[in-house]
Amino acid sequence: MKAQQGDELLQHGRVVGQRDHVGKIVEVLGTGGEPPYRVKFEDGHEGVVSPGPDSVVRHPAPGVGTPTTG
Repeated sequence: MKAQQGDELLQHGRVVGQRDHVGKIVEVLGTGGEPPYRVKFEDGHEGVVSPGPDSVVRHPAPGVGTPTTG
């Protein structure tokens, strides 16, 4: 998994009924775009995340500003 500042991190809910969490990557702490990432989530909290297999990085589409999954 590789990301850069400004990408979105989508963490799928791990149990039935748990919603997905979406956050903006504000800092890449690993080398070469690798985790961990400092992420600001949509509910306002911020934390350092080492995403697992239930997570996806969405990259902004060039010139559009809408994230794409990758």
